[in-house]
Amino acid sequence: MKKNSKTAKIIVSVAVVLITAMLLVFFVLRLNRRSSLLENEGQYTCTISIMCDTILNNMDKLDPEKKEIVPEGGVMLAAESVGFNEGETVFDVLYKTARKHKLHFEFTDSTIYDSPYIEGIGNLYEFDCGELSGWMYCVNKYYPNYGMGEYKLKDGDVIEIVYTCDLGADVGNSYQGDE
Repeated sequence: MKKNSKTAKIIVSVAVVLITAMLLVFFVLRLNRRSSLLENEGQYTCTISIMCDTILNNMDKLDPEKKEIVPEGGVMLAAESVGFNEGETVFDVLYKTARKHKLHFEFTDSTIYDSPYIEGIGNLYEFDCGELSGWMYCVNKYYPNYGMGEYKLKDGDVIEIVYTCDLGADVGNSYQGDE
């Protein structure tokens, strides 16, 4: 009986080590890919902007500690052209643009959805301006119903990263169901 228990513990330990190693490799590969994004200008171009102007109409909902960090006019990053390569995503362009401008940028890698979730940009986070607030994105005025790590860019795309205070209704997203 003790031999079976000892064998089971060894098997569990080996399984834990293997799973940990696989996760480590997964995250190292993602980090290496992101590092290479910063070194490469790309063969195509898109435009990206980061706005939080909706907060200006909702200052009463804003966390009082955050009032000082809302940029004048709500413009965190005015529209600028960014190079990218085939297969790159909205997240890839946001990542390298935020790094280039030393803009605070926090996200969670979601292995379940295979797309990063944006928690905060410029120290403005989800729920800082009410329970329906947070970061969204649109490409060419279209709000996809999937993560920015899934949206593959095309030459000439216009990316808008926007802060919503009303689950998208205040930024022009009329999405109300599955598409």
